[in-house]
Parts: sequence; C-alpha cells; structure tokens
Amino acid sequence: MNQINVLKAHGQSSHESTFVPNGYALRLMRASQEMPTSVSPAKIALLDFDLKKHKMGMNVNIVIDDPEELERVRQKEMDITKDKIQKILDTGVNCIMTTRGIDDFAMKYLIEAGVLGVRRVDKKDLKRIAKCTGATVVLSMATMEGDEAFEAKNVGEAEEVVDKRVGDNDFIFVNGCKATKACTILLRGANEMMLEESHRSVYDALCAVSRTLESNAVVPGGGAVETALSLHLEDHARTFDSYEQWAIAEFAEALVTIPKTLALNAALDAIDLLAALKVRHHASQKASDPKKKDYKWYGLDLTNGTVRNSMSAGCMEPMVSKLKSLKFATEAAITIIRIDDLIKIAPEPEEQ
Repeated sequence: MNQINVLKAHGQSSHESTFVPNGYALRLMRASQEMPTSVSPAKIALLDFDLKKHKMGMNVNIVIDDPEELERVRQKEMDITKDKIQKILDTGVNCIMTTRGIDDFAMKYLIEAGVLGVRRVDKKDLKRIAKCTGATVVLSMATMEGDEAFEAKNVGEAEEVVDKRVGDNDFIFVNGCKATKACTILLRGANEMMLEESHRSVYDALCAVSRTLESNAVVPGGGAVETALSLHLEDHARTFDSYEQWAIAEFAEALVTIPKTLALNAALDAIDLLAALKVRHHASQKASDPKKKDYKWYGLDLTNGTVRNSMSAGCMEPMVSKLKSLKFATEAAITIIRIDDLIKIAPEPEEQ
C-alpha cells in the first residue's frame, strides 16, 4: 500500500485517469524554469537540509573595519556553499530533492551543472522515493573528522526524472525505480467532489486487494455467502427443540439482510431476487448433480437485475474480511443479549 501513490488532478473525465507503472509522482515542479525538464538516467540525491547561502551562526558577531576584509568574508561564505554543492555534484548527481529550500544563489550552480532541483518535498514522499531508488536521506554532510562530505552510496538511481504538466498543475515523475517497484495512480475528474469520490473508491479497492493477499483466499460476492449460510443454519435450527431453534433461525434470517439491502439499494425487487438466489443455493446444497453444485457460487447481478455466477463474473471478496464481519456481528449480538437489566433515568419534572 505504501508503494502506491494516488494523486488527483482537475480536468478531463475520470476515464482519463492514468496508471504509472514502476514510477513515483509528486505534485511539485522544478525549482527554476531554467532547469532541465528531464534527466536520464537519473542519479538522485535526497537531502533533509536546505541549499542556501552560508551564514554565520546565531550570536556570532565579527567586528571588521576594513571593507576589503568584509568582502573576503562574504566571498568565503559563498565559497562554502559552492563547495557543499560541488561535493554533491562530484558523485554524478543530476537530480536533487530536498525537504527544505533552495535559494537563488544555490540555484545558479545547479542550473549551470544541468541539475534538476526540487524543493519543499514532503518527508513522507522523500522516504518512499529513498526506498524505491535505493537512495539514503542525508540529514547532514558533516563527517566524524569535522569536515563535510557526500558519499556516492547515498545516491539513488532511476531511469528518468521528468517534470510534466498535467491539467493545471506540474508533476515530478520518477520513472523506472532501481531498488523496488513503486507505482502511481493519477486520478482525473471534473471537480473536487468527483476526485474525492474516485479517491475513496480506489482506496477501498486497494484495501480489498491487500486483504486478499493477506488471507490468500476469496469468497463469491453479491450476497452468495450470506444466502448459503442462511439456508444451512435454517436446516441446522430444526435439529433443536428448544429456544436454540428460535435463536439460530433468527440469526439465519439476519444474514439475509445483506443481499436484501444490496437489491434495495439498486432499486430492484428484493423479494424476487432473494427467492431466485435461495432456490439456487438450496439446489446446490441438496442436489447431487455436478452442474447444480456450481450454484453455490451464485450471487446478485445488480446491473442486469438477475443472479449470476459471481466467481466467473469476477465479483469476489476477501475471505478474511467476511470472517471478521461475521465474527464481530455475532459478538455484538451476544453482548446485547447478555444485557438482562435496564436502568432508566427518570425524566426531570417539568416546571409548572
């Protein structure tokens, strides 16, 4: 889930949404328009400090009377910044991403070196890019000896880093990540509301796939599991001759609420569809015909207003989610039944 980045961009229809395989995208643009729009192959440096003109620390006062000496101090400050950038560039870096800023002074050297610089990158995105490209997020260039150095092992690699305009916004695409695979889903939509709805749908789909990979098992959707379980429990209830029969029968009836609600939400005849679904699942549980055995996969087809084989139609649910839903619902029902006392607070007397 962490390797899938979902971005939203206004414009066009939701059908124009794109999938970027083995790539990571950021809703940012290059620091300067004079920088190259793409670098390939990309060698990426990820920094957690700013690239700005070096200044003396806080509370450091230098009293200089000679104007030439003052100019030499200013020149030394500029040289420190230039040396810092040069040490990074000496490792072959052609793309720099930082969580902080890049001022005009530092930008001048990056433009001259043909480096693509991106500033104000979110730390979360920086960590993801580091994992994808094999880079290391550098917090400081200081060494144990008190000098400054930038090691080549901190550099990440990708096939290409490109600045591309999508809709009204610029995006940075990191394509062909070296270390691990990452991907980006770029959602398009007419307005913010449609984009938010699309984002929720995509997130739900990703969660369903994630749960499926966890359990490595699926069950048919469309109310198939609930209907089959309800019929089985109705038969099981008849083996009891006391209160247990009533409790199990009520539990079985409650399970049918799921397919019934699905049909009602689709503005279809719930009674008719539920009857057709029960007939098929009853036949699959009682008949010995192999063809009728496949009826156990049948669920609702809300698009056409009928029942169908959910497995062959590709309508499936993660088994772990279904099990948890049944367990939690059962525990909630048991908890309510255990409550045998009701304490009612008397209402406050009304004023005359």
